[in-house]
This record gives sequence, structure tokens and C-alpha cells, in this order.
Amino acid sequence: AAFDWLSRGLYEAIEGFARQASGPDFELRVCAYEFHYEPFLSLLGDISASGASVRIVYDHRKKSPGAKNAAAIKAAGIEDLCIPRESNPNEISHNKFVVLLEKGIPKAVMTGGTNFTVGGIFGHSNGVHIVQEPEVAAAYSRYWERLSKDPPSKELRPALVQEFPVPSGLPPAGAVPIFSPRTSLEALEWYVSLAAGAKQGLFATFAFGMHERFQEVYRTSKAPMRYALLEKEVRPMAPGPARERAVEAIRKLRFLPENRFAVGAYLKLNAFDRWRAEKLSGLNHAVQYLHTKYLLVDPLGPDPIVVTGSANFSDSSTTDNDENMLVVRGNRRVAEIYLGEFMRMYNHFAFREWAASPQAQRAGFSPSHLRTDDWWREYFGDTERSHQRQFFVS
Repeated sequence: AAFDWLSRGLYEAIEGFARQASGPDFELRVCAYEFHYEPFLSLLGDISASGASVRIVYDHRKKSPGAKNAAAIKAAGIEDLCIPRESNPNEISHNKFVVLLEKGIPKAVMTGGTNFTVGGIFGHSNGVHIVQEPEVAAAYSRYWERLSKDPPSKELRPALVQEFPVPSGLPPAGAVPIFSPRTSLEALEWYVSLAAGAKQGLFATFAFGMHERFQEVYRTSKAPMRYALLEKEVRPMAPGPARERAVEAIRKLRFLPENRFAVGAYLKLNAFDRWRAEKLSGLNHAVQYLHTKYLLVDPLGPDPIVVTGSANFSDSSTTDNDENMLVVRGNRRVAEIYLGEFMRMYNHFAFREWAASPQAQRAGFSPSHLRTDDWWREYFGDTERSHQRQFFVS
């Protein structure tokens, strides 16, 4: 029951997508970074036994997660279905997607930031995105075919740049996939330019720190509403002056009235003494709270942009790792779904971060009661709360 609740439909969606492949007319083409959730591996074996063609490219470098992936694959008895990705020992094969083909024709793709592990599915914030557009599925299928040959990155980079160019300016309406590794930071810089173009609202998640280019956007953007969700204030860094400077840069951004940041946290007993203490699941180590990688530009406007996928908006995700991102323009339903999930997580963490603050922990602290004065006045005019009200009522 606990895992059903933690899944929130995520594993059910993954399983349901895969089960569409049943019989010799179907194929599944999988790319995986962490790949050791036994029920999913066994499911792929069962689908293969039904006559469907199942092939899996997985990260098999000597460093993590290669050994754990290989052991799980052996235990599930699906070695014959798997292709190890190992030609780039210093770079990671970070994709997490599945392409569905019927009678040799790509039909749909399931992508996102969810690793196929117990921690990835049940242990922290994640999502999958299913695209039922043959053209997009075909692009992912071609990318899979390249990776299945285990090419070195020096050969893969120019090939991907040529076959999957970064659009100039705004993306076309619909869905555009971007694949890595690439020869330059052009793709990352394009995402930054999309963020900088926000007119009403900017929302982004950062599982491994906010890149300096995005920090500049949050410092200078004209959008009156700028939200960010962070796993921690900064990327993993050793204690010292560099980390202190990085933390201070984020704190300065948080002081800007247009910015609203929330950092992963959980409830401990505090001055209220009325909250049930929470604890972490223990299913993850590197990432405890937030693993999503998506960017929303004007999600409640008439022409929203959603950027989502496996990449962490970093240099290495652009030029080193195997990654995929999906850029969706003009789909208001998709944008609203992402915004709803973003605000669910924002409200969850913002409250917990506040409850852990020195202010809330101070002995004798008492929360504010409902106001009976003209509290509503701050929701009108040129104020932070007025901008927030106007944005969310569109």
C-alpha cells in the first residue's frame, strides 16, 4: 500500500506503456541509466516471451551504475535483450526512455527523468512524459539505433548536431526532441534563451544546482513571477570558499521580490509541536527529494513552452552525457499539468523549509492568526501578491 501511494500512478503508467507491446507485431526500444527495478525488468522479459522484440541499451560503465545494472539484468534472465553502453567510461548514458513500434513503425515514446529503479520510481519527485506522435517517436528510434552501436562520444556529437539541429529562435508548434551529447553548449544556451523570453511566468526545477546562466535569467528576467524548485541550494560541492560563494549567489537571488524558491526539506518536530514528524524513505542517497528536470515558460499564457526530459540543464548534460529533452510549444493542457505538479511540490517544500527555519524554531514563536484588517489591499496594485493573483487567474 505504501508503494502504491508513493507511485502516484507513475509505475502504473510505465507498466501500461510497456504492455502495449504484445506479440510479434510490436517492438520496444529502451534506453536506461539506472536499470534495476526487478518488476520492470521481469515485465520486459515477459513481453519478449510474448513474441515482441525487446532491446535495451543500458549504462554498463565500470563505475556506478554499471555493476548493479548488470547484476539485475542477469538475475532477471534478460541478458540476451540487453546492449551495454560502455565506450565512454568517463561519461554517463543518462537516458530514460522507451519507444513503442508496431509493424516496424514507431508509434509513441515514453521519456522523462525517471530511472527504472525502486528509488527512481518511488523515492523522489519524478515523472514520465508519453508522446503519441509517430514523428517524435521516429526521432527517438533513430537516436536509439545510434546508441545501440555503442559509439564513442567524439563520433556521436557531430552526428547528432547534424541530424537533430537546435531550432533558431522559438521552437515550432508541437514537440521537438533534442539529443546529446553535442559539440557545444548551443542547446543549453537555447533553453536559457527560452527562459529569458518569459513574459508572465517562469518555473524550473534544478535537481543538481542552478547553472550560472539560469541564475542570470532569474536575476534579470522581466517576468514578474519566477519560481524555482531545488533539491539543495547548490550542486554537490566540498565545503570551502567556492561553495560559500555559490550559496550566497542563490541567497541573493531569493531576496529579489519576483523570485520564489523552495528547497527540499521535511518536517521535524518544531515550536508548534503539532506536526507529525516526517522521515525520508531511505530509497535514495544522492537525490532525496527532487529529480525532475523541466522548464515552464508562460505556462498559463496562450503560447506556453515546456522543456522536459533527462538532462539537468548543465554543461555535462549537453556536451558529455547521452541525454534527451523534449520541447513542447503551444500545448496548454500539457503546460497546465506540469504547472499543477510544480505548484504541488513548491507548496510542499516551501512550507517545510519555513518550518525548519530559525524563525519557526524559536522558542515561544506563535503563528499569525487570521487578519481582520484590510489585508486584501496588498493583492492589488504593483505588489508581489498582486502579480501572483493576476498570474494565476490568467
